[in-house]
Amino acid sequence: MDIPSGVIDLIRHALEEDIGHGDVTTSLIVPPDNTARALYIAKGSFVLAGFPFAAEVFSMLDPETRFKTFHHDGAKVVKGDVLGEVSGKTRILLAGERVSLNILQRLSGIATLTGQFVDLVRGTKARIVDTRKTTPGLRYMEKYAVKTGGGLNHRFGLFDGILIKDNHIEAVGGITEAVNRAKSGHHLAKIEVEVENLKELQEAIDAGADIVMLDNMLPQDMAEAVALAAGKVTIEASGNVTLANVREVAETGVNLISVGALTHSAVAADISMKIVT
Repeated sequence: MDIPSGVIDLIRHALEEDIGHGDVTTSLIVPPDNTARALYIAKGSFVLAGFPFAAEVFSMLDPETRFKTFHHDGAKVVKGDVLGEVSGKTRILLAGERVSLNILQRLSGIATLTGQFVDLVRGTKARIVDTRKTTPGLRYMEKYAVKTGGGLNHRFGLFDGILIKDNHIEAVGGITEAVNRAKSGHHLAKIEVEVENLKELQEAIDAGADIVMLDNMLPQDMAEAVALAAGKVTIEASGNVTLANVREVAETGVNLISVGALTHSAVAADISMKIVT
């Protein structure tokens, strides 16, 4: 897996943040030539994600460190499973322990939550997608985790998709005007418009939108919106979607369900790294 340079820089900064000018405890206790291996162990059940980035942590600290995985990203693991192994100089293993675990735990938590949403909409036409509500700097890794859990990525940032939201509409005076401006300035990209009611949905369709995002609508209103759209546009549901209501939302017939909670509210998976001698 080719890791983007920006992610490499982020991992480097994370190590600098944690290690600073040196691991005081380890330097006092562990001889420089001491070697060991450490096992990553699942302390609960979850979907695994993040091993390519965890491996990069140790490769950055010492290219001679060896990293081996026993479960691939996307695997459903259970408590007690040995997920992988890292071996090399003990000082290096201890220096990279926390950063590698932070990455694995965070990304596995996102993949696990995504998988739960995906399972709940199975059998409907709806697909689960993420949002830009990510941890600053971690977007690439967090969106990787969403895909690992079975979800889809929405636009990565402001630069790779046209999404006309309420503030854009307010700024230019209406949906039709906003769509017309987008069409006149960019003829290749699909145009998505956020709407709050059926009147705005009809205006977006008439203006030539390709995708319409239903913002915080009730399920019964979503079902009416799907009927009104009649397949002319892709319908995305968004806003306050939870594990408790996602099935009801999916059964309205929408095509996409965007869930900010995938990345802003996922609980970290419980993983430990244990040195064995």
